[in-house]
Amino acid sequence: MSRWTVIIPTFRSFTRGLVTGVGGAALVIPVIGATAAAAAPASVHTATAVKAVAPAVAAAGPIAAATSDGQASASRDAAPGRADRSVRPTGLTAQNTGAVTEVSPYANNLDGWIRQSLGIMAQQGIPGTYDGIYRNVMRESSGNPLAINDSDSNAVAGTPSEGLLQVIQPTFAAFHVPGTSMDLYDPVANITAACNYAAKTYGSIDNVHGAY
Repeated sequence: MSRWTVIIPTFRSFTRGLVTGVGGAALVIPVIGATAAAAAPASVHTATAVKAVAPAVAAAGPIAAATSDGQASASRDAAPGRADRSVRPTGLTAQNTGAVTEVSPYANNLDGWIRQSLGIMAQQGIPGTYDGIYRNVMRESSGNPLAINDSDSNAVAGTPSEGLLQVIQPTFAAFHVPGTSMDLYDPVANITAACNYAAKTYGSIDNVHGAY
């Protein structure tokens, strides 16, 4: 004996089935009703919605497309206070740009040469004043550190007077002041050697008023 019955599945939509007896076993033949058919367009709408979103994600660029949430990526990049990594600091501070050059406190002129010589003379105990040095320099060489006298007796003997205070080479070597250049034409070395010689011979360069 066969009969109709209604089977209620666990999901929300209702499915009607036909139960028939075949050899003592119950055979259920599902019949898709209007409820299942009505549910079909929902999946179609969903697919359509996904296709509509896809172009918008692609248009956002490779960074937005590579994330599951393009808006989250964009808002993260635009967040206030986020560092702009496209801008790099350039330039170096002064303290990182090479060696420091020591600057002499003395000017590279006659005034500076005399003052530097006086500092060295004070350390070595050699007497002399600014006025005494300046007066003799102007008489001997007019302030030219490369001046040479080719006409005096020293020149005839083969050792001309040279430099600011017209010192001959043997005298310069004998009275050279340690810590100064060995170059006779160096202004400071020439002045200090001449003042050292004058101190030993005349008591001080201040006492020299002519050829010495």
